[in-house]
Amino acid sequence: MAQLVEGLGRASSYLIPLLMGGVGLLMLRGKRPYFDAFLTGAKDGLGTAVRLCPTLTALLVAVHMLSASGAIEVVGRWLSPAFDALGVPGELLPLLLTRPFSGSAATAGYAELLERSGPDSFAAACASVIMGSSDTAVYVITLYFSSVGIKRTRYALPVALGVMLFCIFFSCFLCRVCLK
Repeated sequence: MAQLVEGLGRASSYLIPLLMGGVGLLMLRGKRPYFDAFLTGAKDGLGTAVRLCPTLTALLVAVHMLSASGAIEVVGRWLSPAFDALGVPGELLPLLLTRPFSGSAATAGYAELLERSGPDSFAAACASVIMGSSDTAVYVITLYFSSVGIKRTRYALPVALGVMLFCIFFSCFLCRVCLK
């Protein structure tokens, strides 16, 4: 078994460069203008990135202002008893309040939680599953919808936040069941 894993690891280290080289050769030697299409797509992508800069800047500034002001910790202390009663450790609240908005803020909160609670704690296990099973919902919706010019998101945000809540409660439930 160990030889199989080692062989797969060795093969995968060669696979990506071979794949990229093959795509490059196809683009340069193909009968169709693949490289021109790549350049057109890259130019369009750069334009999209420039159009998204104000939206992303506003979102990141707002998240960092909330973190720096201490508002997230205050809201976390306020909501902690309710979440504890529902089976979600109160230590997760700073992470849970930043996760929908900013991946980097959530990662910083996750690292802080690991330092404070220890990597083998129940809260750390729940946080690990949440970080792996959820996404930055508001950030993703902002990015995707603003890139195509949609201003009214209708049900996208409530559904995304509902899925995030499900991920939180189900992650804690799974950790409680699996760690016993």
